[in-house]
Amino acid sequence: MRRKIGLDELLERAPAQQNTAPQQQAPGQAAPAGPRAQAPHTEFEFELPLGYVDDEGTVHRHGTMRLATARDELMPQIDLRVKENPAYLSVVLLSHVITRLGDVTDVHAGIVERMYATDVAFLQDLYQRINSEGHTRAAVTCPHCDGAFEVDLAGGRLGES
Repeated sequence: MRRKIGLDELLERAPAQQNTAPQQQAPGQAAPAGPRAQAPHTEFEFELPLGYVDDEGTVHRHGTMRLATARDELMPQIDLRVKENPAYLSVVLLSHVITRLGDVTDVHAGIVERMYATDVAFLQDLYQRINSEGHTRAAVTCPHCDGAFEVDLAGGRLGES
């Protein structure tokens, strides 16, 4: 049975971002107004339901997917394999955004082609969650205690209806 995980759980599993020291201001230069924006979370770890089996028989289940860029979504449109078979779009797209799969760091379309359909469906769902629904979170500050936290502007949790 396939288990859905929400964005909150994805963020909990993600490695903590390191804070960098604030940059020194040049003399006479005005300090930026308001709190410093935090860089968006761009990589998400996952565990495949079945796992990719390589040529040596090693099963790779743990991996990392990054957020897609506009280029990632546009490039498959000019790929001849996608033009011949539009269903191939997800294979090309996933091969661009999966940065690691077990020990494999060069994830290409041939690897995605050899994955089980269950794993591809899982990755398509993860891609949809982090690229379409993940943009509804916003950083806010409590007006009473000045505590900083995030809220989901869409309301509710991912995977719930």
